[in-house]
Amino acid sequence: MDEDTDTETGTAGDADPDPHGGGTASRLDVLADRAGTWLARSGAAPARHTGAVAADRFDRMAWRDTYEQSPALRELADDLGEHHAHTADLLTDAFLAAYKTAPRLREPAELEPSRLVNHRLVAALLESPDFAELHRETAGDPYAAAMAVLAQGTALRRMLEDSRPARDRDERAERARREAEDAADAVAEALGQAADEAGEDGTVPGPAADAVRRAVREADAAGRRAASDAARSLAVAVPGVRAAARGAVAKSAAAAREETALMRAWGVGSGELERMPFDERARLAERLRTGRLAEWAELIGRFRQMAEGERARKVENATGELIGVTLGDDLSRVIPSELANLGLPELRAVFAARYAAGELMLYDSQGEQATGRGAVIACVDTSHSMYEAGPGGITREAWAKACALALLDQARHAGRDFVGIVFSAADRLRVFRFPADRPAGLARTLDFAETFLGGGTSYERPLSAAGELLEAEFDDAARTRGDIVMLTDDDCGVTEAWMRSWNEAKRRLGFRVFGVGVGSPRVAAAGSVLEALCDNLRSVEDFTDVHAAADLFRVI
Repeated sequence: MDEDTDTETGTAGDADPDPHGGGTASRLDVLADRAGTWLARSGAAPARHTGAVAADRFDRMAWRDTYEQSPALRELADDLGEHHAHTADLLTDAFLAAYKTAPRLREPAELEPSRLVNHRLVAALLESPDFAELHRETAGDPYAAAMAVLAQGTALRRMLEDSRPARDRDERAERARREAEDAADAVAEALGQAADEAGEDGTVPGPAADAVRRAVREADAAGRRAASDAARSLAVAVPGVRAAARGAVAKSAAAAREETALMRAWGVGSGELERMPFDERARLAERLRTGRLAEWAELIGRFRQMAEGERARKVENATGELIGVTLGDDLSRVIPSELANLGLPELRAVFAARYAAGELMLYDSQGEQATGRGAVIACVDTSHSMYEAGPGGITREAWAKACALALLDQARHAGRDFVGIVFSAADRLRVFRFPADRPAGLARTLDFAETFLGGGTSYERPLSAAGELLEAEFDDAARTRGDIVMLTDDDCGVTEAWMRSWNEAKRRLGFRVFGVGVGSPRVAAAGSVLEALCDNLRSVEDFTDVHAAADLFRVI
């Protein structure tokens, strides 16, 4: 039997020899029934996505804006794009996976086959054990998500190399799918031609009917090839991808943690970061990572947390250790027997009279009192010996600078001016002023923290500068009771004349001087020059202990 007849579809009774020759005629409805499957696939092919991560236009806008602002992202895209296909879509997916609050992968069938490798790679990233930790830092933050992508760059390059065989299969599957779509269009075209040539009784001439049958056979073959290639593409394994993805996510999570810790240590809040332009934030992060005190960010953060905790305990005229009973009108300290009088109507008038006269019996206590009102001035020694490291590998400079930065926070919280004086030898001094009525810019804070002068040590120059600043504050605003904190590891002499003028300035302006011998007990020993200069003096040798200076933050 002729294989071109409709017997193949069980409709031999509807086929007749073409009286004009050239093939087997057929009814149009029979041909249309046979071609029905392919007619449904002809015309506009169903839309397939190029992105593995489902995203709306706002998510994609966040990616485009971030990409335009980040030269590093564009450089990575160019580098990957030179050797691999569709890497722009891969980077978009990696960004969206980190950025979206609840990232969702599309089903593989929804994607262009050529993007299935991207789907596998992003799926491996999402399934990594450390992804949840990374996502806490990156969700909703386009900058952090971009940094995660950059941290994964090397691993993505290796994963793409390992995926070349799978990419080749995906490309073959893509070509086979397009061939099947073209074959479906050919079926529709042949059937349309047959319809044009059909007679009034619906009979299609042999050549036109044969063309339809031939188009259907070719479409069937193309469809089988497409299905087979698609199945092989979906089943292909990519060795090493999961391990590389785990390493990539772990690396990016560590980088995100480090940057977050740096920002918090330097007092940069998440709200401030979100408002900061991308390039400014990138420059800030780079400076924090490479600055003199970058490795001591954790110490700085602990100092600031400790100071915040001490501030919570510090109240003007705070109650402290109970030492007896006294008279007064402070209802917060009334003893129970006095309060009992309020329970008896006939004694309420007596209670009121005693309260008005300030003769209620109160608990008497003794506590620490914060008396400073003028500027807080931190004089930080940066002579060569401050390079020396102590326990934990922490340098004397790092401990002193961390303490000074916490004092800056203390002053800001109390609405007081802060001045950082970096000093060493008599001819080396830098002054950084942070007025209370203006924001303490991070760039200037970093300049103060990173300044190191080297050389020897002179007390007179920085303390004279501090005294002059307090005197100017008194002349301008009539404020007294400033606080000077001297952080040094060296002892040096002062002249008798200078000492007399120093004591006169202290008496006139009412400021206090706190001294910290950093890593050098002899500096704070009895009879030292620093002892003679200071009202409150201590020595710090364990640089891992931020609480050695805790009482400073209760009394300053």
